[in-house]
Amino acid sequence: MVGVSAAVPQPRVHAEPSAASVRRGRSSVAAALFLGALGAALALVASGRTWADGTAAVARGTVDQHASGQDITGLPGALAIVGLAALVAVFAVRRVGRIVVAALLALCGAGVVAASAAGAFDTAALQAKAAKASGLTNATIQDVSSTGWPWVALAGGVLLLLAGLLALRYGRHWPAMSGRYERDGAPRPRRARTAPDPDRPEELWKAIDRGEDPTEDTRN
Repeated sequence: MVGVSAAVPQPRVHAEPSAASVRRGRSSVAAALFLGALGAALALVASGRTWADGTAAVARGTVDQHASGQDITGLPGALAIVGLAALVAVFAVRRVGRIVVAALLALCGAGVVAASAAGAFDTAALQAKAAKASGLTNATIQDVSSTGWPWVALAGGVLLLLAGLLALRYGRHWPAMSGRYERDGAPRPRRARTAPDPDRPEELWKAIDRGEDPTEDTRN
């Protein structure tokens, strides 16, 4: 009897998440959504603003030139859009898919940071505008100055990166966008289907509209 009882597998006990972990999961969801949305908005707005100013020498003097973030580099704006989509997609996937999407969100934030930092000191767009204004391919740009918008985009990238790190750390506790599951992850029970009353033709037509076979015996 001892050997038989020892061979019987014992039921696994699944540990319920603690109240503290549930609270951390909920607060991390709100923080990630706020940081991700704000970061993407900052990067997108900053990309359309002027990042650098300068003057180009022409035949009759100088002409002021301005370069926006899109003129210098389109990466911050593009990565912000991808990051925003990844932020939404985090709640549409589970397990490994959620980890992959969260990593993509973090990488988008890191990419915005790197592209914004590099673009803050890039004068190639101003050089191209000076050449177009003067008609000279070797035209130079003078009195170059940078604005604060590249650093606003960089800050947005940092927020996106933080949102991605939160998703990587606490994403397994977040809910998913699925109508088939309750909050605890268990499938919702299907509503029992009753056979339509044959004495009421309107119920038969409603069953047909729902794609059901009114002649099927639902007791089986």
